[in-house]
Amino acid sequence: MKLLNLLGNIEYKLIKENNLNKIEIHGIAESSSEVKPGFIFVAIEGYTADGHDYIEDAIKNGASVIVGEQKLTDLSVPYICVDNSRKALAIIAGNFYGNPSQNKIMIAITGTNGKTTTSYLVKHILESNAMSCGLVGTIETIINGESNPSINTTPGSLSLNKLLDISEDQVIVLEASSHGLLQNRLEGMHFDICLFLNLSHEHLDYHDSIEEYFETKATLFQMLKDNGQAIINTDDSWGKKLNERLKHREIKTSTIGKSSSNDYCIEITKQDGSFKLKNQGRTEEINPSMKGIHNIYNSSMAYAVARQLGANEKLISQSLKDFPGVDGRFQVFPQLNGANVVVDYAHTTDAFYHCLHTAKTAGAKRIVHIFGFRGNRDKAKRRDMLEITAELSDQYLLTLDDLNAVPLEVMIETLENIHNTIGNHKGLVIPDRTLAIQQAMETSQNGDWIIITGKGHEAYQQAFSLPTKSDKETVTYLTE
Repeated sequence: MKLLNLLGNIEYKLIKENNLNKIEIHGIAESSSEVKPGFIFVAIEGYTADGHDYIEDAIKNGASVIVGEQKLTDLSVPYICVDNSRKALAIIAGNFYGNPSQNKIMIAITGTNGKTTTSYLVKHILESNAMSCGLVGTIETIINGESNPSINTTPGSLSLNKLLDISEDQVIVLEASSHGLLQNRLEGMHFDICLFLNLSHEHLDYHDSIEEYFETKATLFQMLKDNGQAIINTDDSWGKKLNERLKHREIKTSTIGKSSSNDYCIEITKQDGSFKLKNQGRTEEINPSMKGIHNIYNSSMAYAVARQLGANEKLISQSLKDFPGVDGRFQVFPQLNGANVVVDYAHTTDAFYHCLHTAKTAGAKRIVHIFGFRGNRDKAKRRDMLEITAELSDQYLLTLDDLNAVPLEVMIETLENIHNTIGNHKGLVIPDRTLAIQQAMETSQNGDWIIITGKGHEAYQQAFSLPTKSDKETVTYLTE
């Protein structure tokens, strides 16, 4: 493709010129090791390495053009200087692959909690209604029926455009993280439907405030296609704020909540998780396979997406009932002694509340909660997380999560200090995660619910005493 065609819609300064109109680009790379002859290399300043330091390596590997933010004048190939390399990469990638998001039904889901579950719900419903559906999210990427593990919730813009280019799926469901939005990974993408689930205290080690966190999430809704639709949970205060903003901008919205004024009105009928959903004079009774008030909202959002795409109400309801669940999202493992063990990804105060409350409404006689804190992650939420679990559980076991380069002894001291600060007799500190799970399972009785949160589907980053690599594997190992 002609270089000048790739640079469309990008503001840039040409520092070194060499007949740009004649240059053909055969590929794009953001890592110098992936450069091949005829490639354009986009230098990005990352958190651990700066792509500008690898420009000479890229040229040696055959890069014919360099894009970067620094004002470099001594390169042997044309150099394009831009204000934001990440944004430029996204636009270049979109142009190179023919802006593939324009040719798909694109659905993006954002929110603090529930993105993964809702994305799988949407995929399951649409496929039950004979629509092929790809998925890009936290656990995996599924394109043309082929699954590959995910590295990030929202992939980089180059990877994402490549995926969309090879996809033969009618619909793509994508989890839009605040990191992905702030880092311009979705720049140039256009969506048919965007969902806002909720917003709560999270990632404030990355965002300066919850207001900035919200504004980052809100940028997704600027990416709607001209006839695009926003679907918003207005029972969430931030969702209500977003809805008012979008209506002021005359963007088409559908709202979900308990009030009868919502486009989709939720009426919870039983404690078992069944509910009624009222829309345009119709009422559908829904009994989703995933329980808990949070999953009522997740199911309602997925229902609204499917209706927007023309799926039949009865088929949607049946699909929600048949949904097999999601790896690491409130996965229940019944025990022979009558106890239940749950593995869940919950790692925020709100997610803790919903997880523990779901077990309580399911009839738990006693709740034992096992969780930890991730090293070098949002420390401001830790006390609130401990206080909610002290309130809702009968016992909690503080244990290790990912250390993230924090020394083991420092993290153990952190657990002990916060436990002592709360001063609750319900809690114990058992640093080895597998031994904490083992103790809870071996001392469990009929009617107990052991809730293990924080890791969900993820593998352990460090070794523990038992020969297992995930919470699910530990539970299975101890059950055998």
